[in-house]
Amino acid sequence: MSEDRSSNEPKSWLNKLTQAFAHEPKNRQELLEVLREAHQNKLLDSEALAIVEGAIQVADLQVRDIMVPRSQMISIKANQTPKEFLPSIIDAAHSRYPVVGESLDDVIGILLAKDLLPLVLLDQQPSFNIKDVLRPATFVPESKRLNVLLREFRANHNHMAVVIDEYGGVAGLVTIEDVLEQIVGDIEDEHDVEEDSYVKPLPSGDFLVKALTPIDSFNESFDTQFSDDEFDTVGGLVMSAFGHLPKRNEVTEIGEFRFRVLNADSRRIHLLRLTPLVR
Repeated sequence: MSEDRSSNEPKSWLNKLTQAFAHEPKNRQELLEVLREAHQNKLLDSEALAIVEGAIQVADLQVRDIMVPRSQMISIKANQTPKEFLPSIIDAAHSRYPVVGESLDDVIGILLAKDLLPLVLLDQQPSFNIKDVLRPATFVPESKRLNVLLREFRANHNHMAVVIDEYGGVAGLVTIEDVLEQIVGDIEDEHDVEEDSYVKPLPSGDFLVKALTPIDSFNESFDTQFSDDEFDTVGGLVMSAFGHLPKRNEVTEIGEFRFRVLNADSRRIHLLRLTPLVR
């Protein structure tokens, strides 16, 4: 009686994966190991694995881990005129801004940049009252889990929340993009640098700079003499200045330039905003 050939052949990875899930991984680490083995066996590509890992790990993160801290918030005062606050909006190029009263702890609403378009049609700007166009602000505690926050963002169609600390004061801001970037990585927008270039000038006189910009290209663009002995890219230079992997909106100064991190994930810096300190 001959043996079944298949019984002597190595099990296919698909069978192994099916068997693994049939017995259910006992914990999250075992699940991640199964997924990484699937990647090694080319059942998952690197991007799919990164997204799945991000989706699993996002439940371990809290709002305080990814929020834009209070000190780096860009807000608008309710008593400011359009002439006073529009330069800040143009310079920051965000889509939403908290509007505050007497202090940063007094958030009275959220201003959407698109709601300012009617200003173009107004003959007299003093007739504009910012309180007429404010959207309600959403408040969340620092300790809220990101998976719960994402679910609430989707259910309530919100894109931004004001983060409050245990004493009820404003601790920072968090957006739906901040949460999604923990899952899928950096999300580019219309303000990012074109694929075939490293530097993009802005109307304000600032520049968007890719972190992967070679130092010699940066030196050529800005007539500087940064050394490339230790680092090949501007991102490496900036990370060295911080002394750690910075989060979005962290700022450092190197020579005659201020660098603000616009996009970064848990692995590297992606995009920087450069402000010349000497014009």
